Order: sequence, then structure tokens, then C-alpha cells
Amino acid sequence: MSSLSSLALTHRFYQLPKAFYTPVEATPLDNTRWVSWNAPLAVQFSLDESLPSGDLKAFLAGEQRVEDWPSLAMKYAGHQFGVYNPDLGDGRGLLLGELKDAKGEVYDLHLKGAGLTPYSRMGDGRAVLRSTIREYLGSEAMAGLGIPTTRALGMLASDTPVYREKQERGALLLRVARSHLRFGHFEHFFYTNQLSELRLLADKAIEWYWPECQTATKPYLAMFEQIVERTAHMIAMWQAVGFAHGVMNTDNMSILGETFDYGPFCFLDDYDPQLICNHSDYQGRYAFDQQPRIALWNLSALAHALSPLVDKADLEQGLGQFESVLNREFSAIMRKKLGLKTKLEQDPQLFSAMFELLAQQSVDYCRFMRALSMLDSEPEQNVIDLFVDRGAASDWLSLYLARCECEVDESGSPVSAHDRCAAMRQVNPKYILRNYLAQMAIDNAEQGDYQLVNELALVLQSPYDEHPNFEHFAALPPDWGKRLEISCSS
Repeated sequence: MSSLSSLALTHRFYQLPKAFYTPVEATPLDNTRWVSWNAPLAVQFSLDESLPSGDLKAFLAGEQRVEDWPSLAMKYAGHQFGVYNPDLGDGRGLLLGELKDAKGEVYDLHLKGAGLTPYSRMGDGRAVLRSTIREYLGSEAMAGLGIPTTRALGMLASDTPVYREKQERGALLLRVARSHLRFGHFEHFFYTNQLSELRLLADKAIEWYWPECQTATKPYLAMFEQIVERTAHMIAMWQAVGFAHGVMNTDNMSILGETFDYGPFCFLDDYDPQLICNHSDYQGRYAFDQQPRIALWNLSALAHALSPLVDKADLEQGLGQFESVLNREFSAIMRKKLGLKTKLEQDPQLFSAMFELLAQQSVDYCRFMRALSMLDSEPEQNVIDLFVDRGAASDWLSLYLARCECEVDESGSPVSAHDRCAAMRQVNPKYILRNYLAQMAIDNAEQGDYQLVNELALVLQSPYDEHPNFEHFAALPPDWGKRLEISCSS
């Protein structure tokens, strides 16, 4: 597909009342050019692998308006660091419309960094190149890991100056998501007492995403239970892979349980359960080990917003499912990561001892889990040498390997080290998006060199593979690359 005329957009959100959005035209940037085009994802939407040009590129960059496809800034609200803020909405992004993928599923097409909207507040409506690169690479990394997430079709740089802590250049991100509906959409209509709009929003969410809920005895409760379960599943995956979001405000929570709005996120290097990746989070509200608690808090805020539609007792029952789903999913994922299919009484102690040892010894989480998955071909010493206290590491490893010997396959035969480790390598990535790698890609891109951005994107799309030409991306971070300060503005 090379021309705008062949782009099959729909716009069901535009059919909703004006209380849901404001039509806004994008403000073009100067001299836009492609930094990256996500060719594998583009193919899923029947788009060409080659870089869009002409009127198609102009439309995607917000430089050409199409009368039948008005771009919209959504209105929502949300709790930010626990405090309700009514003045939120798409402050720098516009919903361009919807695309269908090869399976017939509908995805939003959203342009981030498109300029001022009525919800920009004191902002400029722009995104800078570094934040755009981080979201592009972050969403690709999560998708490659199999974690529900928004994606990005591509990103563009420009010559337009944008001012943050310093002067930077404006950029654009073409985000695709199965939905941009957030917890904050429901909060907005609840707190402004627009209850008919609240009901309409719930009806449309059910129609679009959970049509099976329409025949439930209590459709709105069934919808809420879906959101609880999907959120719990997402958080379990975050915790298991060592992902810290950094700013889990309710306006950054997708109703579909997709990782949403990449700001000051990071993947753990050294295992630190109390890691705070957002240097604006002075009280540690969104620390890594607080994410399950905050997810439940956010779901409680959503439940309060849905109280005109669902009985309080039913909402409390729905919330009560969060912890059990989270624990079940987290346990299942960790068992796969450790190559254990069965459950034994001593397993919780084995898991706890592992996490405690990793934290005490400040061991790199990704490297440790991958090393465990290589024990069929590499020596045990490779695992032990990751620790300062090699005696403690050796003791735990002996317990773990003894536990592995209890595993049997479907025929009752012992599971071989080769089979166990081969399965583990499918769930323990060799490559993650370390902050220092993202920073190196940003530094190069700001000088006009986008090669590292595209190489990282390629590797992160299949992080469990070996990628022999890119072994350096699996290296541990240098001293300067640890504890990089990442802010919301980035």
C-alpha cells in the first residue's frame, strides 16, 4: 500500500457524542523524516514494508487532513500519584481512526506528538525524539516478550525545536492499540455526573471488546471482571520479567490490560524489588514491588467510577479476584521460567530463597534466569559466578537442581536437562531493553544516526533467539548505564 486512497480507516469513536472528544487538527512539524518503520507490524495491517511516502506519509505525519477522517483528542480524567485530576485528556496525541489487521481485529491508530489540544494544559503538545524512541523500543520489547502492550507502526523525527530541560527536536509516534480506553475515561464521566455517558461508554466497551458480556446476567459486572482479570495477568507478567512501569496513574491503565503510555519505565538490571525508576516518584509509590498493590488500588478507583452501574457488593467480589488471579499467573510464569511443571510443598521456599539471594547479592535478573536455562550446555559455575557469595549461590543451585530431578514427563520418565532448558530458553529472554542501550540509541539518533534504533528493534522483536551478530546487546550494563535517571518528560 503506497497511497492514502488505499488506506481503509474507520472511525467508530467519532460516532460517540461530543462529550467524549474534541476534533483537533494536527499541527505539522518541520521537515519530518522516518526514523523507523515497523515493517513486520505494517504487514499485519496490509501496509507495505517499505517506508510510506507521498500523501500517505503526509497523512500519517499529521501534515495532510482528510475530510472524512477527523482526528480526535479524547477526554478523560484520572488519579495521578493518588490524587484525582479532572483536567486530563489527549494533550499531545490524536486518534486518527481505526485499522483492521489480517485477523479482522480493529486497532486504534494514534499519532503522538501532534501538537496542542484543549487538554494540553501547560504543555506544548509535542513529543521529543528520546521519549519517542523509548516508547517505540519499549513497546516492541514487551511485544517480543509476549506481554500485552500497545505497539508502534513507526516514528518520525523533525527539525521543530521542543523545549524540555534543554532544547530538543520534536518527533512523532504512530501508536496502534486495540483500545485507547483508560480507567480514567470512566472516572471522568463519573466525577462529572454524566451518568448516561458513563453507561454509554460501558455499553460500547462491551460491544467492541467483550460482546459475550452482553448476554451475562450482569453485563457491567462481567465487563469489570474482565478488566480485573486482564490487569492481574498483565501485572503478573511485569513482575515475572522484571518490568517497572514507573507511572501507574489511572489514566495510564488500559481497560484491556495492555501495557500503556511508556514514560519512565525500565527493565531490572540488578534485581532490586524496591527499584524506583521514575525520579519524580519521590515517595516510591510506583516502585517495582508496589506495582501489584497499585494495580489493585487503580482497579478500586475504577470500581468506584462504575458504582452507578454495578452493586457495591458485586464490585467488591470482582476486586477480590485480583489477588488470586495475580498469584496464580505469577506462579505459573515463574514455574515455566524455572523449568518446573509440577507443584511440590517445598517450592515456595525455593522461590523465596532465590529472590532473596538475588536481591542481597544485586545479581542481574535477566542474566541469572538465562544462565539457568543454559545449564544443559554450560557449566554450573557460570551461574555461581554471578554472585559475590558463591557459597550461598552454590547451595541454592544444588537445591534447585535436586528439585529439577523430581520432574517427569507425560510417560513418567525423568525430564532431561536438555528438554528442561530448551523450554526455559523460550521464556527467559537473552535480550531485554536495558536503559543504557536505549540511551545509546537516543544519543546516536539525536545525531541523525538511526541504525542502532532499528537494530535494537529487530533483536527485541525476538528476544529469546541467539542473534549471534548482536551478542553485544546482551552485555551487562556499564557503570554509567546503571541507575540512569528517567523522568516523565522523557
